[in-house]
Amino acid sequence: MTTASPSSLLSVADYGVLITGAANGMGRATAELFAAQGARVAVTDRDGETAALVANAIGERAHAWRLDVSDPDEITRVVDEVAVRFGRLDVVINNAGIIAFCPLDDPRFEETWAKSLAVNLTAQQRIVRAALPYLRKAPAARIVNIASTEALGATRHDGPYVAAKAGVAGLTRSLAIDLGPEGITANCVCPGPIETQMTAFAKPEDKQIFAHRRTALRRYGRPEEVAHVTYSLCLPGASYITGAVIPVDGGLMARNA
Repeated sequence: MTTASPSSLLSVADYGVLITGAANGMGRATAELFAAQGARVAVTDRDGETAALVANAIGERAHAWRLDVSDPDEITRVVDEVAVRFGRLDVVINNAGIIAFCPLDDPRFEETWAKSLAVNLTAQQRIVRAALPYLRKAPAARIVNIASTEALGATRHDGPYVAAKAGVAGLTRSLAIDLGPEGITANCVCPGPIETQMTAFAKPEDKQIFAHRRTALRRYGRPEEVAHVTYSLCLPGASYITGAVIPVDGGLMARNA
């Protein structure tokens, strides 16, 4: 049996990588990191114009696709186009998501619930299923689903989002069990308070108070800090990590007081 060299276990050069919600925040940081390490990156986002700007800024190793993950037909088309363009698809990173705060007795609760599950959960399994024929051909296929620390706890009036993100953690474990015999790993990253567009609604002073009270590091995280964890799970050497649900939260879940 030939043993892989240490350098090959740390390389994603020429990998085909598909990232959803990659026009900004954690998705963009992840796309930039993979491209910098030699991967070919599909920058997909519902905002196709911004995705194109991001891909152009990254350079020749990135290409943009408009993708509304709530549309199953678009998922199938884009996944196939990415695999054809790159000649392979090694990594799928399900990063796209929406906020879904809504009280139980709000008239919009049913609508918010359905939309949250469609975008935050159902889309992830659809993308994995569309990519599966290509992942099965990859030498070190990786799936990383982005959830949230809301999958591990709950915030008031956040039921639709909490339910969807908890579902992502469960889906990931199921994928790990189902695909493990084929050597395909599936892991879940749960970001805590991160400086992104999704947290931009909060005032800076409120963020400072929250971070000081709730996180061990007493600050919000940066998108690239999440990107590096996602990237590490996709390395060829990360072949014995699967079914993991990993908080990237500055110690939020560890701190009681």
